[in-house]
Amino acid sequence: MPGILYLVPNTLGTTELPTDADAPHPLDAIIPRQVQAIAARLDYFVAENAKTTRAFLKLLGSSLPLAKPIQEIRIAELNVNTDAAALPALLAPLLAGQDGGLISEAGVPAVADPGANLVRLAHQHGIQVRPLVGPSSLLLAVMASGLNGQSFAFNGYLPTDAEARRKRIAQLEDRSRKERQTQLLIETPYRNGAMLEALAQTCQATTLVCVATDLSLPTESVRTLTAAQWKTALAGKTGPDFHKKPTVFLLLAQ
Repeated sequence: MPGILYLVPNTLGTTELPTDADAPHPLDAIIPRQVQAIAARLDYFVAENAKTTRAFLKLLGSSLPLAKPIQEIRIAELNVNTDAAALPALLAPLLAGQDGGLISEAGVPAVADPGANLVRLAHQHGIQVRPLVGPSSLLLAVMASGLNGQSFAFNGYLPTDAEARRKRIAQLEDRSRKERQTQLLIETPYRNGAMLEALAQTCQATTLVCVATDLSLPTESVRTLTAAQWKTALAGKTGPDFHKKPTVFLLLAQ
């Protein structure tokens, strides 16, 4: 029988151990203990980033005993540069009966993540896929935004060219207005300021824009204002503290 492919949630950013030995383990507030236990017994992972995965395993190992020492746990990388022809080899241990984990660089795997291709192939080979509960920045942002949670769409990254980005924002705002649908997008963290500026300048004054930064981390910040209010905040230099911090942007046309 093939092994099980577990979809293992990662933290959404750097999680430090508390200095007080009696304090709760930080993973317990983010990832259920049962999920931690499943991840701790795995000794094969397919990861978007091996270094990030080792950091997660080190954090996990401070909470629960791992199946093997970290240096003996096999980690195969799967990222945007991985050729489709390499995917079958990543499933070979599972087809041989070994359980394995798919883990993203941050948050849940296979959502805005190259791991979705491996999950599809696992289904084709009859491998059981088990998603495990953990933090998703997209869902947390929808929950905290106050925008429409009945209908929403994730649009990934927008063009980096200013004019192309402006046109795309206008398209998303028009779609939001017609369908009453919340639009989600992300940006490379060092371009967060340019993205919010573009949203404030492009969207109609009453369109709601939410900026959700460092979700689930101690530095978490979620703020929803109209585009006009964001324009005023940026002019007064009272915008969000989100430079080089992972951020989800949401808009809902009124």
